[in-house]
Amino acid sequence: MKKKLILTMLSIVLLLTMGVMSTLAFLTDRDKVVNVFTVGDVQITLDEAKVTPDGKPVDPEERVQENEYHLLPGLSYTKDPTLTVLKNSEKSYIRIMVTIVGIDKLQAALGQDFLPETVVTGWDNTLWPCVGIVDNGLDADENRSYTYEFRYAQIVDTMDHNDLELKPLFTSFTVPGKLTGEQMQTLKNVQIIVEGHAIQANPFTSADEAWAAFTEQYKSQQGNG
Repeated sequence: MKKKLILTMLSIVLLLTMGVMSTLAFLTDRDKVVNVFTVGDVQITLDEAKVTPDGKPVDPEERVQENEYHLLPGLSYTKDPTLTVLKNSEKSYIRIMVTIVGIDKLQAALGQDFLPETVVTGWDNTLWPCVGIVDNGLDADENRSYTYEFRYAQIVDTMDHNDLELKPLFTSFTVPGKLTGEQMQTLKNVQIIVEGHAIQANPFTSADEAWAAFTEQYKSQQGNG
């Protein structure tokens, strides 16, 4: 009887032990590591105040991506290209490219030493330094264009923050008063094209490296398009 009782008790202990081990194995089996991947994003917008043809703001709150101007010598016109980095964007390098189509006509009217900063106001060259000028040559209509590159002086981070509106590149421009009617006619096809660019700051070690990568990617996309 004693032997049978001992065997029975051992059996119960064994069953209990197996039960505990099974429970532990079951819980361990269900314990798992879940990898959650989030995709980074960089988003910007570029706009300016909507104005009348004589350069007067229609509504301070109304923003557009295109305006038409009726130019007269000696007058100033509101133009405030403003770039906004949208919330939850990765840390980014930011730049604005300004292309003047018909720069040769401006130089003919205003002199070969014409510089855009002589006609714009509100440009902060410490916040938006001009880091380069590219001569794009002549287009199909024999208009020469220059592209000016303005880089924002700081890396911008809106991750876990709201949209961040950067200071406008400039706020207005003035048509020199010394221009004659004949010279003004030569400027009627002059265009100012403003583009905003953004690229993630990581893994680049400098802005130069980042924008070189941006250019290569853009060329690749153009080639595939």
